[in-house]
Amino acid sequence: MQAEGEAIRELERETLFHMPKSARRVLRALVWLFTVAAVIVLCFLLWGQALLIANDPPPGHVDAAIVLQGSIVGETARVAGAVNLLKQGSADRMLLSVPHESYWGQSIPPVARAYLERNFGPDLAARVDFGETGPDVNSTLQEMQALLPCIEEHHWRSIVVVTSNYHTRRAGRIWREVSKLDPNIRVWIEGVADPEFPQPWWRHRQSAKIFVTESTKLWWSLLAR
Repeated sequence: MQAEGEAIRELERETLFHMPKSARRVLRALVWLFTVAAVIVLCFLLWGQALLIANDPPPGHVDAAIVLQGSIVGETARVAGAVNLLKQGSADRMLLSVPHESYWGQSIPPVARAYLERNFGPDLAARVDFGETGPDVNSTLQEMQALLPCIEEHHWRSIVVVTSNYHTRRAGRIWREVSKLDPNIRVWIEGVADPEFPQPWWRHRQSAKIFVTESTKLWWSLLAR
């Protein structure tokens, strides 16, 4: 068996040696291409989440924490993260972005208020304002544009945007446009751990789906500017 293996390896060496130079160059190029591709894939598996996550917590104290809309699970984590800023005294108020009404025409703010009072108590719930968005708002940029008048109405000059950790890189790029629209407003981004994006992301179907979708949106936002 060992002799047969040695004979096969010798035949492979002889075949490679007698290959035309052009064929050997193509083979080497393919080997290098495969190696580079394998390294890129490995880097994405190990550090891919760093492309999406850009935590930028506020330095001490801000006027308000802005909670962006998300999935049911993600929204629960975002609200809890913002409420924690209220408890710590890192934010005076909280602005919760919500749709104007549900699919069935029900007003959302009263339902959200009841949820906050039930889970965090009436004192903290009283420090929450609501930014209602219309049915035509379906992107982070449109949500920012819809909430900006509410932020200016309250005369907030420092805000922290609270969102899921995988959304921080893209949300940060978009929300820092607020400072360009109104130089008096300073913006920070704080990400919260989202149960729908467990690590390592490539071992979980939902995480992988979020990674691909969010990466595509991030690159699109970079190319569109």
